[in-house]
Amino acid sequence: MPGSSHEAMHRIFQKDPALLTRALQGVLRIPFPEPRDFAAMNVDLTEIEPVERRVDTLLRAETDEGTYLLVVESQGKPDERKRGSWPYYLSYLYEKYRCEPVLIVVTQSSATARWAAEPIHFGVRGCPSLTVRPFVLGPDNVPVIADEREAERDVPLAVLSAMTHGRGPQAAAILESLAAALRTIDADSAAVFVQFVDSCLADRRAQQMWRDLMTAIQYFWRHPLAEQVREEGREEGREEGRLEDRVEMTLNILEWRGIQIPDSVRERVRACTDLNQLELWAQRAVHVTDAGDLFADDRS
Repeated sequence: MPGSSHEAMHRIFQKDPALLTRALQGVLRIPFPEPRDFAAMNVDLTEIEPVERRVDTLLRAETDEGTYLLVVESQGKPDERKRGSWPYYLSYLYEKYRCEPVLIVVTQSSATARWAAEPIHFGVRGCPSLTVRPFVLGPDNVPVIADEREAERDVPLAVLSAMTHGRGPQAAAILESLAAALRTIDADSAAVFVQFVDSCLADRRAQQMWRDLMTAIQYFWRHPLAEQVREEGREEGREEGRLEDRVEMTLNILEWRGIQIPDSVRERVRACTDLNQLELWAQRAVHVTDAGDLFADDRS
């Protein structure tokens, strides 16, 4: 229990609340604003009913300099409630684990990134008692990886690039490079990355391009997301058969890559009734630099 000295040191301010203001202003030189009124409040901060609070991802990192707790929050848009919950998370985690907590916010929006990067200050303006400075990953600082070799060197970073830049003007080049890089890693990991990217592509056209690219990679069709894509196609009332799907996929990939399609190429692709041939052309469409190269090894 607190001793008498402890009690006296804080109860004096209950007796004369204005003394606290004078102490802040005159002793500590803190520009605390002049109060209009004071009200005593319950000092018990215990939560009678537990409040569920969850972070998106929490990782424990052991380093030579000590242990860190990495708190990762995905943020779609500004939410002023987070200005209160984020400091709570960090304080709670430090009190519970006695490890340094680090807050990282990930967003696809430049506006949200700017909002999230603003320091959170609690206390007197200009002299806060608590300041939280989130680290933000977003379109303005995550690198654009639109080169196949660069994507292969760091596939997870290429995935993050696709997730944060998926709505930007370079989306097609980013997705194309990532699709090629996914061939260099194990199928299980690639399938997980496929889902991450698919779920982050808010632009419908970019998402369809991604799914078309993944259709051309055979391992994708062994993953549950493939059945989801096919089911969505059925729900949307698509009546075209597998042949028509492959025709459109081949032409769409070329168009999204910015490759000009001569009428002769378009007509030949549309006239094909060999499913295996169309699937081969769809795979070639990911890499060719000229539409005519679709037929490079099967000239007739």
